[in-house]
Amino acid sequence: MKNVTISVAAAEFGRDMEAGYRTIANLVATARERGSQLLVLPEACLGGYLPSLGGGDESDEAKARRLRSLPPALELDGPELRRVIDMAGDLVITLGFCEADGDVRYNTAVTLSGDGILGSYRKVHQPLGENLCYAAGDTYRAFDTPVGRMGMQICYDKAFPEAARLLALDGAEIVTSLSAWPTSRTATVENLEDDRWKQRFDIFDRARAVENQIVWVAANQAGTFGSLRFVCSAKIVGPGGEILATTGVEPGLATATVDVAEVLGLARGGGMYNLRDRRPDLYHDVIAEFGVVGQPGIPNEVLETVNA
Repeated sequence: MKNVTISVAAAEFGRDMEAGYRTIANLVATARERGSQLLVLPEACLGGYLPSLGGGDESDEAKARRLRSLPPALELDGPELRRVIDMAGDLVITLGFCEADGDVRYNTAVTLSGDGILGSYRKVHQPLGENLCYAAGDTYRAFDTPVGRMGMQICYDKAFPEAARLLALDGAEIVTSLSAWPTSRTATVENLEDDRWKQRFDIFDRARAVENQIVWVAANQAGTFGSLRFVCSAKIVGPGGEILATTGVEPGLATATVDVAEVLGLARGGGMYNLRDRRPDLYHDVIAEFGVVGQPGIPNEVLETVNA
């Protein structure tokens, strides 16, 4: 496909599934009006996210309360996702939900169309006690879709360059990054533009795009849920790190039309093709277990401080 029109949402989703379906239907309708072939929705669309992030010094009472307030766990082949498949038609949609695999829960993203599920991904990197609610995934894999070869990530994954690099090396041209990314829990500010976690969110999005020379599409939750306030900032980033469209700090739908083959060719054809010019023969220490005293390149006193 020469030109791909991409829409990405900053939208509010909570526990009310019917309200969530109405929001999805409205976003699908708007994306269709704009001629979109790909619509990217946030993490935890169906049933909402966790009401708080805990762990560490969290009290037993707070932990019990949080575990009683989990989102509904849905199966990949269940009727809940079938409703979205039926909405999709020829539109490719990426969205997040809590997946049930027997008694185990995963924070999951799927890409689907009217033909069914095209790819699924279970979140690997878990922040701030999320592991108390979800099991971790263990795979990054790209997959083919009508809009090109894609990969998926969820929220905290974007903080890890290795995760995006694995997808790029597997041929992903477009990576969708779904989030329920909140404001900073400390040093809070009134203006979302000044929030340090919002700024971090934006830096990661642009860095992952430019270092892999891919199209990066970042969705996020909006509004509030439990103790969390979300930063919005849904965006489409080109392979040079340029922001092609964004919602800013407001809910909405950002849309851009991209000739994916052309922009990737321009980014990679000017003599600096990052994937080609890697030196993996020198990177072996990067994948060593962090925290081993005596690890090359990391002073022992630093490791001992981190592990204290």
